[in-house]
Amino acid sequence: AVVSTQSTGTWMQDKDLQLLTASEPLTLSEEYQMQLSWQNDEDKLTFIAISGNSVPKTIEEEISRMIGDINLFFIFSPDVAEINMMVAENKDRRSGFGSEMLNLMMSYAVDHMNISKFSAKISNSNQPSINFFQKNKFSLESVSEVFRETNFELSTVDVAQCKYRKIDYPFSS
Repeated sequence: AVVSTQSTGTWMQDKDLQLLTASEPLTLSEEYQMQLSWQNDEDKLTFIAISGNSVPKTIEEEISRMIGDINLFFIFSPDVAEINMMVAENKDRRSGFGSEMLNLMMSYAVDHMNISKFSAKISNSNQPSINFFQKNKFSLESVSEVFRETNFELSTVDVAQCKYRKIDYPFSS
């Protein structure tokens, strides 16, 4: 968690990323506290995305290959997950990493957590994310001018009909 906290803390100082993710900057201490709460909270799941096809051999390599994160929130029902994600490094955007992160997280959630529906809430001003979720077969469910938010959904029936596939997890216990 220390490694990811240092990187996410740096990422979240970027004003453009704050705007895209509707986030506020946190101090390093606040980042650590948030990471601890996520680690212990049963209604959240987060994966840190690392580029490449192998497990990093050193902490330095892991840090250098971190590109973003993807999160699930189980707020209203244990079989429905709100999903949010970011590809933090500008150089890694629009390169397929986001779709692969989405694929892996949704496959994991369907295979191991019995999730039946995914929801994504996007700021109305975040056109790249709106385009991303539309491209990945999420359906527009609502637009709220009051909250300035667009809500997309994808059922697992739709997941099965998309390119998402069963994934073998080499690190599963």
